[in-house]
Amino acid sequence: MTRTLLRIIEGMATSDGAGVRLRRSIGRGPDARLDPFLMLDEFSSENPDDYISGFPAHPHRGFETVTYMLDGHMRHEDHMGNVGELRSGGVQWMTAGRGVIHSEMPQQESGRMRGFQLWINLPAKEKMKPAGYRDIQADQIPVAELSNGARVKVIAGAVESGGTRVAGPIQGLSTDPLYLDVVLAPGSEFTQPVKADYHAFLYVYEGSVQVGDGEGRTLKSQHAGILSPGDTIRIAAGTEEARFILLAGRPLREPIVQYGPFVMNKVEEIEQAIVDYQQGKFAEPA
Repeated sequence: MTRTLLRIIEGMATSDGAGVRLRRSIGRGPDARLDPFLMLDEFSSENPDDYISGFPAHPHRGFETVTYMLDGHMRHEDHMGNVGELRSGGVQWMTAGRGVIHSEMPQQESGRMRGFQLWINLPAKEKMKPAGYRDIQADQIPVAELSNGARVKVIAGAVESGGTRVAGPIQGLSTDPLYLDVVLAPGSEFTQPVKADYHAFLYVYEGSVQVGDGEGRTLKSQHAGILSPGDTIRIAAGTEEARFILLAGRPLREPIVQYGPFVMNKVEEIEQAIVDYQQGKFAEPA
């Protein structure tokens, strides 16, 4: 059964960090989440005033953050002494687990800074696991060139290309995420099988697409589209090139209690996270 466009969430202009301007779609509010996805931000500007202050040191607990840079250069530093350089086309997949304190600061004074940050929830049994992260450079992410004019960058999960399975570098997580960056030539389409009980959405960042069989329903740029249940996703471009990211994952179906950068299952766990952070114990080993 082909999935249809169930709900549209427009990206809302906001700011975060020390004043970085961005658009938030998934996660605009508690009713705009899609288990296991908590938040999606798009940042895109050629004006350094919109991004130069970056994201100074701040904490996280209980989930994963995925930063995908389309253009630009950002440096990650954390309390564990890790330093990562996130450049154009690269991804950082960070597991906050029981606690991480990190900063994400631009390493450019001009030019375009463009990309996405996605938050993915962790199951209760993994929320207090040790923190860790993986920097994935652009040349480590496979790209599938499909015969119909579609180009698919595979960050997590896999696609079929000419009878060959193309798998991304991120595999084996509890939420079993699919993360694709898709470019569709005018008049082309992309079809992707998914598990029928997984939640899925796409976010268009250039052009517009038709979602579903036939003419489908239109999804415009800077909008997220929540997809209905089904085992197949079909997305088609119109008369212009379109670009979008496609996300799918296994829902956790667990209670969510969020307080800013802390996402747990119970109020008491949030209170403990605040105490741990205030007392300087936040990132200590369990």
